[in-house]
Amino acid sequence: MMLDATDRAILNRVQDDIPLTPHPFADLAAELDLTEADLLARIERMKADRIITRFGPFFDAAAMGGDFCLCAMAVPAGEFESVLTKVNEHAEVAHNYERTHRLNMWFVLATETPEGITATADAIETETGITVHRFPKLQEFFIGFKVAA
Repeated sequence: MMLDATDRAILNRVQDDIPLTPHPFADLAAELDLTEADLLARIERMKADRIITRFGPFFDAAAMGGDFCLCAMAVPAGEFESVLTKVNEHAEVAHNYERTHRLNMWFVLATETPEGITATADAIETETGITVHRFPKLQEFFIGFKVAA
């Protein structure tokens, strides 16, 4: 699926702030000279076509009393898919990546409380029989990462 100029404009624009208004998509569509329905349809199409994998807010769990933690597991190759399914069943798993390393499954936990990290990681260990290595955030860096479409 190829992106047209309007798709690119949408992707570039939504990486900045979405308007915090009663009708944010209508306001965003007006900025882009689109109808709200066209904007939403394009976003849905890009998700369906896997051009984008996620569209939604990013919340700072720590600022709201929760916590984040980067985690890794050494999953035997033959068990990867079944472990992946078990890990991803937890709503606290923000995203999950396979890596070519001894620690081949990496994921981020985002929980409502700092204790939620321990509870979720312990549950995953119990369910899978595999150690969840935890790499808590020591310092935060804001890099303002954006990808030009």
